[in-house]
Amino acid sequence: MKVRQDAWSHEDDLLLAETVLRYIREGGTQLAAFDEVGDKLNRTSAACGFRWNAEVRNNYEQAIAIAKKQRKERKRALDRMNKDKGTSQEKTVSQEAFVEETPAPVYIEEVSAELIPSSKSFSNPINNSITLEDCISFLSSLRHNDFLSNQLEMENNRLRRENESLKQQTKELEKRLEKLSDQQTIIQEDYQALVQIMDRARRLVMFEDTEDRNSPTFRMDKNGNLEQLAK
Repeated sequence: MKVRQDAWSHEDDLLLAETVLRYIREGGTQLAAFDEVGDKLNRTSAACGFRWNAEVRNNYEQAIAIAKKQRKERKRALDRMNKDKGTSQEKTVSQEAFVEETPAPVYIEEVSAELIPSSKSFSNPINNSITLEDCISFLSSLRHNDFLSNQLEMENNRLRRENESLKQQTKELEKRLEKLSDQQTIIQEDYQALVQIMDRARRLVMFEDTEDRNSPTFRMDKNGNLEQLAK
């Protein structure tokens, strides 16, 4: 079977699927994903889009749903992060205004100690708000990568088994060919011997016919004498 030079391989399909799923998770567009894959595979983005919609997409329906869910969770985490950041800035401004309006220095220190959050509690609210989402995204990506790795391993094992089977068939055919060559040599030798036997038999018959024609023929006359007959 001839394979087209521009045919899509299994590795090309995996690269296309991974790139599109990554763009979906990160909130990008599929067109941008097709452009990236096209640059890597030296294909047009239209060809990548056609391959995705016609062949690859149907094999990754569940992965697409997970990627869309991760995109929503990522968006909610960013919204919470921006909201927490705005709230912390408002608290800081309020505390500074309150300190400026307080007349007694001692009271200022006490109020500051009570109202201003400690370094431990105010260390990084952004990181605390997205840690769980990052873990979910990481675990989902890890599971997806494990699934793709298992598929590649299964495909590799299948190709290895096919290769071993073809090697075995090649060895058997080579043995059969060698056996047929030996048989052909034996038949050729037997044929030559038969030709020689037939040639010797033909010469022997010709020699006997010649002797019969050359030998004289006699007969006895009425007086009891032998006389040679003319041929």
